[in-house]
Amino acid sequence: MRKKIVAGNWKMNKTLEEGLALASEIIAQVAQNVPADTVVVLNTPFIHLTEVRKMIPTGTNIFLGAQNCYTEASGAFTGEISAAMLKSIPVEYTIIGHSERREYFQENNQQLAKKLDLLLEQGITPIFCCGESLGIREAGTHLDFVKNQVTESLFHLSYEQMTQIVIAYEPIWAIGTGKTATAEQAQEMQAAIRQYIASKYGDELAEGLSILYGGSVKPDNAREIFAQPDVDGGLIGGASLKTSDFLEIAKSF
Repeated sequence: MRKKIVAGNWKMNKTLEEGLALASEIIAQVAQNVPADTVVVLNTPFIHLTEVRKMIPTGTNIFLGAQNCYTEASGAFTGEISAAMLKSIPVEYTIIGHSERREYFQENNQQLAKKLDLLLEQGITPIFCCGESLGIREAGTHLDFVKNQVTESLFHLSYEQMTQIVIAYEPIWAIGTGKTATAEQAQEMQAAIRQYIASKYGDELAEGLSILYGGSVKPDNAREIFAQPDVDGGLIGGASLKTSDFLEIAKSF
């Protein structure tokens, strides 16, 4: 049975006070509103992590996540955060390869492969993001493009390591634009990703791998998207900043 996951990516939003208030609201309401078999991940900015960690009760379906880590284990890299630092908090999940990191900071597939390795060494679950731009989608090369991202960042992993990751497919043209891939478009790509992984690691592993959709998921479209057979949840951006919207999405399976 694949995990159903709803991960909120706060991006660069919320002061410390604002973020703790949002986390408190979400945590207080999850038990009453979200089924226990749905994994809820709060991917906050770095400044919130240690305090939000204290707020999450043990034995719950709520987990803490970061939004990035660096490509090296330690050293003279001013301003960066290592996987080991994240583990010491501890966080359970970390997003890597988000389209904004790829676009604004020119992160490439080889760098993401290094981040994956460091996170897995620390026992942190990577949420590996992949996806295509509008130009690539319109050119009809989106399947090959995403498969190449998967090949270059993931296919060096062992079978056991591969069982420990989560993939998030995010069509870049649907992030923060108000546009959303249709449920059928999300299903097409996520099924292709699963089949491609099965071609290297086998059907059993691929069928157990959670693949999320990210791209303008809202309460009014989440149920249709999550109903697709290869969509196992969402990586939620803007809607994760409003408690009622985020909880409504988390109830949409």
